[in-house]
Amino acid sequence: MQQNNQGESDFPKLSQPALRALNGAGYWRLEQLTGVSEGEIKRLHGMGSKALEQLRQALAARGLSFANE
Repeated sequence: MQQNNQGESDFPKLSQPALRALNGAGYWRLEQLTGVSEGEIKRLHGMGSKALEQLRQALAARGLSFANE
């Protein structure tokens, strides 16, 4: 897991650009993504379709999802 100044991230293994995009926007935990739409995350520079799918699957595995658009 990626170590950061907010503690440990629980994101799935993502590319470094995708992880930097999330961290740069202030996201460090999967649960934080339930408050934003997939479209908002998709607009982050460095976030690609593969990373979005990985996040969708990780959220679903916990019974969570992105916020509705």
